[in-house]
Amino acid sequence: MAFITIASFLFFTGLVAIISYVKTRKEDLTTSDGYFLGGRSLTGWVIAGSLMLTNLSTEQLVGLNAEGYEFSIASMGWEVGSALALVLVAFYLLPRYLKGGITTIPDFLEDRFDPGVKLFVTILFLFGYILNLMPPILYTGAVALREMFHVQDMFGVGDTAALWITVWAIGIVGSIYAIFGGLKAVAVSDTINGIGLLFGGLLIPVLGLAFLGDGSPIAGFQTIVENTPEKLNAIGGEKEPLPFSTMFTGLLLVNLFYWGTAQHIMQRAIAAKNLKEGQKGLLIAAFLKMIGPVILVLPGIIAFNLLGDKLDPINAYSALVNHVLPLPLVGLFAAVLFGAILSSFNSGLNSTITLFMLNVYKPYVKPNITDRVLIKRGKVFGTFIAIFAMCMAPLIDLMPQGFFQYFQMVNGFYNVPIFTILIIGYTTKRVPAIAAKIALGAFIIVYAITQLFWDTGVHYLHILAILFVLCSAFMLIMGKIKPRDTAFVLEDKKAVDLKPWKLAYPVGLGAVAIMVIIYVIFSPLGIAQ
Repeated sequence: MAFITIASFLFFTGLVAIISYVKTRKEDLTTSDGYFLGGRSLTGWVIAGSLMLTNLSTEQLVGLNAEGYEFSIASMGWEVGSALALVLVAFYLLPRYLKGGITTIPDFLEDRFDPGVKLFVTILFLFGYILNLMPPILYTGAVALREMFHVQDMFGVGDTAALWITVWAIGIVGSIYAIFGGLKAVAVSDTINGIGLLFGGLLIPVLGLAFLGDGSPIAGFQTIVENTPEKLNAIGGEKEPLPFSTMFTGLLLVNLFYWGTAQHIMQRAIAAKNLKEGQKGLLIAAFLKMIGPVILVLPGIIAFNLLGDKLDPINAYSALVNHVLPLPLVGLFAAVLFGAILSSFNSGLNSTITLFMLNVYKPYVKPNITDRVLIKRGKVFGTFIAIFAMCMAPLIDLMPQGFFQYFQMVNGFYNVPIFTILIIGYTTKRVPAIAAKIALGAFIIVYAITQLFWDTGVHYLHILAILFVLCSAFMLIMGKIKPRDTAFVLEDKKAVDLKPWKLAYPVGLGAVAIMVIIYVIFSPLGIAQ
């Protein structure tokens, strides 16, 4: 049976690699647009698939299902709430990104403010990706695959050695996609793996409900409704990890940053062949996010009802998988999981290379460098960053309990601060560069005080929202007191066709309407009663 598991894993993983190679072997990877933006040729479905798989990771599969097991479905706000953010990005930010012809998000900040603001934000992005994105992705993925394939027994080594082996296996394969294939290879492999993850991820709750309902998924869901209706209340209480009130404060801002400003996410939409395909990709993703709770939260609730309340919440998802999944399918599911890990890792690595080479190396080290040499040295830089991440990831195992809560808190040091100056930059014409620099610095310092030294008792997402309002107000005041000399005008760089998708508004409004309906259903007025 172990042979079948490994064989099916290798078959699906190899199939993805072959298809990605065939689809991208003729791509021109000697120009900046070709290597970093896939030649600005991505279509709507490729963008949507790549966005979804880049977003999904083992940390989410394990973490959100743990919250579903321990608390309720209220944590679905991270998934369903993303629909509103994606719609807003498609309507407002993406047309401006494509009009400005940017390659990286900080490019706009240089035009709007000055090179100093661009460099500041680039460093914040690099800090987040190198220290707070890639090592945890490798670690959580390696832990899951180590246990699934019993790497310890396979190689006759201990847990720590098995962890190192698995981390390096994932890291090397992911690096090959990101470093040598460019963004197009990453996006194509993401789309294929996304299909597998969609079916594999949905299979787990369907089988779980069938087990719970003696062969009937509908009966299984009815069992949850009857036995634990409180777990189907999306509003939840203030003690939930994600209070419903944050939907209107920091959660919306974090989602707007993630889907509209994070380089490793927006690089897909920026690489669209035109505005129509970019909007289509974002809005398809908005609908797909509605499925997120079924894959990322519901299995935890099923595990609570099927396996009891004595599990360690962090093990709820893996326990359910082992209980309901037929052994011959374990290899395929592992391959899909492997694809999700690779997607998040190689997307972070590709974006790190892009940010450093275009925003730091070229302007400050080699201004006259050719695209061919820039890409060659970018691959060298990417190799060093990948090795660094692979060395750091296993060390997370030595950290004290609760280290991942620290990781989540660290995101606040750069996500909403960056979004604050970007949105003020797009919505105003006279706010000066000095205002952006002061706002960034003040935001980060005050947030650090509230998270590291002063326990305010206020949820960190609310704190991010308060600081967003205060720093935005400060920048607007500075724009009145000391405005820039000339009003900023966003120049059309003619990079792509800016004709919008004719169905963008009805599709976008439909996504928001479905989001509201889902919350009404999973509320004290709906199915929870």
